[in-house]
Formats: sequence, structure tokens, C-alpha cells
Amino acid sequence: MVDSKKQRVVAIDGYSSTGKSTIAKGLASRLGLVYIDSGAMYRAVAYYALENGLISDDGKINTEKLYDALDTIEIDFHFNSETGKSETLLNAENVENQIRTPRVAAVVSEVSALSRVRSFLVFQQQKMGEKGGIVMDGRDIGTVVFPHAAVKIFTTAAEDIRVKRRFDELRSKGDSSDMESVRENLLHRDHIDENRADSPLRRAEDAIVLDNSQMSMDEQLEWAVRLVQDRMA
Repeated sequence: MVDSKKQRVVAIDGYSSTGKSTIAKGLASRLGLVYIDSGAMYRAVAYYALENGLISDDGKINTEKLYDALDTIEIDFHFNSETGKSETLLNAENVENQIRTPRVAAVVSEVSALSRVRSFLVFQQQKMGEKGGIVMDGRDIGTVVFPHAAVKIFTTAAEDIRVKRRFDELRSKGDSSDMESVRENLLHRDHIDENRADSPLRRAEDAIVLDNSQMSMDEQLEWAVRLVQDRMA
């Protein structure tokens, strides 16, 4: 049973390429909840910074100008009935494909580590969840954004499994990155996520760990559905 003080929110945190978004989308579809991709919000800010020359070729972020621009950045989600998927809008422009590129992946962790950026997006995420009935995935959802979520899941998987998943995903999109460069990027993101000063990646004390190294997506989804149904009964 759900404690009356808890929010009717499912918070899914975890490392890159552990299937957070896939599980969250599946849960939302199966249980009639609203899916919110917090990672896409950080990617949208990173994409904005790249497109507006706020990140140099060597990766240095012009934080002053980025902070000044935050109030002009509007992020929303649009459900595409043709694809059956949620798409990210940045200032009313559909940027779903642009934010999923290696170019954005290479800088998003650094952008996400900025305290002002995190505060800006956490506020928006909390507003989205005020009415409950949502599934949100990210890296600080159960610890910072929704510490009173009814259900918290922390996903993890073996390093080699994660690298292979990310490599296959990139290849399916036509990217030619080799396996070692994919591994390097993944571990670099892990390091930044775990060691940033503001809301680092941590498992919430009351989160249930899902190590899906040897699980199919169907098995993961069924596991998550049973958990959520039990906790929100």
C-alpha cells in the first residue's frame, strides 16, 4: 500500500545504457502513467549550448552565458501518434533526433553537472510531477527530484553489457563509433555522474536494485510492472 505522504510517482535512476528509459516507457504504457524523460531535458540544454556556441571545441562551457540563457529555454514533450513515442521540444522545435547524437552525448554530463542547470530543470520536473501519475527516469529522480516517490528503482548492468548495448544503439542509427570509444565515453559519463558536487548519481536508500545484465526487456518490464502494481495497490 502507498503511504499517504508518498507521491504517486515512479522514479527510475541508474547508469547510462541500463535500460532506464525503455523500462519507464513500458511502465507508462502498461499502467496508464505519463512518461517524462529527464535525461532528454539535460540533453536539450546541452544541444542548445552547442548550437549557440556556448561550448568550445575543447569542451569548455561558457557558464555565464548559459546561465543567462536558461530563462529563454523552454522544454516540452509531444506524443507522436504515428510512432507511438514521446518527442522532445526545445523552444517549440522538435529536437528528438538531434539530442540523441554522439555530439550531444559527449558534453551532456558536463552540462548536467552545473548546479544552476540542475536547479533550473529540477524545478520544472517537480512541477510536472505535482499531480502524480508519472514515471520519470534519470540520475537523481529518487534522491532529489522526488525523494517521496511511491516506487524507486535503481538500474544497473555489467560494464561490458552496457557498452555493447550502447554500441548497438549507435550502429542502428548509422554511427560508426568503435567499441573502445563507446566504452571511454560511457565510463567518462559514469565518473562525472558519480562525482559531481550537486546531486551525484546515488541509489536512494529505499530504491529496489534491478541488475538487468542477463534479463530481456520483456523480463525487465514484467518485473517492474509487478513491483509498481504491488507498491501502488
